[in-house]
Amino acid sequence: MSEQRLDGTVALVTGASSGIGEATARLLSELGAAVAVAARRKDRLDELVRRIEDKGGRALALETDVTDRSQAEAAVARTVDELGRLDTVVNNAGVMLLGPIEDAPVEEWERMVHLNGLGLLYVARAALPHLLDAAQQPPRQVADLVNISSVAGRVARAGSGVYNLTKFGVGAFTESMRQEFTRRHLRVSVVEPGAVKTELATHVRSEVWEQLGSVFSNTELMEAEDIADAIAYIVTRPRRVAVNEVLIRPTEQER
Repeated sequence: MSEQRLDGTVALVTGASSGIGEATARLLSELGAAVAVAARRKDRLDELVRRIEDKGGRALALETDVTDRSQAEAAVARTVDELGRLDTVVNNAGVMLLGPIEDAPVEEWERMVHLNGLGLLYVARAALPHLLDAAQQPPRQVADLVNISSVAGRVARAGSGVYNLTKFGVGAFTESMRQEFTRRHLRVSVVEPGAVKTELATHVRSEVWEQLGSVFSNTELMEAEDIADAIAYIVTRPRRVAVNEVLIRPTEQER
């Protein structure tokens, strides 16, 4: 089997109903993986599964809110039960709710901490034993956990404080976890996208976006497929190669 193929493996992608998650699921399927797609919007997942199956792939829709630990655990369990194993997890579900810290709606902070932080942790913990098991088995004898962070996990800015907090945390957790499992061939990676054309910005309050969004008004943004391509590069490396971190920005983005 080519090192660039994922035949005989199974991937789970969270936040797969749109954007980076959807594009990643489609690409991993094209590379030969059976793909479980998890998100809250079941209609979107069903359509994604149909598109994957129409191209000869195998996919499973999992209506899941990863901020609920029991649902996150159930998504992992169903993936293994119905698709047979788990080799790759792309922890992509997240939300960006920007705005000043002063007078901020605390509910927005809680949403980001629960989804960007706890949701990612719940999936990682539930998937861990299955990934370690897959790393000891053919066809690849290596497994991958890819956590999606952001440039905001590298650079703190005014109006982004709690989003920064969650994404800096993703980077720290990823690096600590990576160190724990190097000798067991579980590769743990972080991807830090800059500005991408996705639904992420639509969650920001309109009055906040009018203030903060203009920084990208004259920038050619990346497409979700660009980030999916970076993720696919990580998970198709030979067993001896671990890509620990990918920081990827639009060519025209300065910070």
